[in-house]
Amino acid sequence: MTAKAKKRRKAPIIIITAVVLVLLGMGIRLAVDYCNEQYLLATHPMKYSEYVSACAKEFDVPEMLVFAVIKTESGFREDAESSLGARGLMQIMEPTFDWIKYRLDDENAVYDDMYKAKENIMYGTYLLGYLLKYFDGQRDVAIAAYHAGAGEVSGWLENKEYSDDGVTLKEIPISDTAHYVDKINNALAVYEKLYNGGQ
Repeated sequence: MTAKAKKRRKAPIIIITAVVLVLLGMGIRLAVDYCNEQYLLATHPMKYSEYVSACAKEFDVPEMLVFAVIKTESGFREDAESSLGARGLMQIMEPTFDWIKYRLDDENAVYDDMYKAKENIMYGTYLLGYLLKYFDGQRDVAIAAYHAGAGEVSGWLENKEYSDDGVTLKEIPISDTAHYVDKINNALAVYEKLYNGGQ
């Protein structure tokens, strides 16, 4: 067999091998993507969606933002309690509970109700809606206020070191709050990708 003939016989084998490797690579990529998506669906559920949908609509808050807060605050554990005493799915502190209770004229509510999904989501979503309105729809500012308090964040907005325009924050001076805002935004991006088609 001549050298030319040998080369001609090797050419199809090389092409077939290359095609097989490309298909194998694509298959592995698809499998990895599928596993990643399944992991994200498992870690970013839409539990309590009936309550979230109703409260989000009532208080004019994006549903996916509510889910992102619940995911970040408690990992969807109704009985969650922080070291500072914040309770439930959206981690409501007792003074915040008292303030929202007064605003909602919810005279029969008690702080232990914050361990119940329906009540906790109502209070937490009310607070998110209030903060979004109070801070002119600036989501990151509202999220920062959910973590650090509206008074604290208002002070940052008045400080030229942290805000150029008094409306948006160019810097969040408390690292825990800055990290919290990043975590909420990351969770929100995942929720929007999984359930809103990336919109």
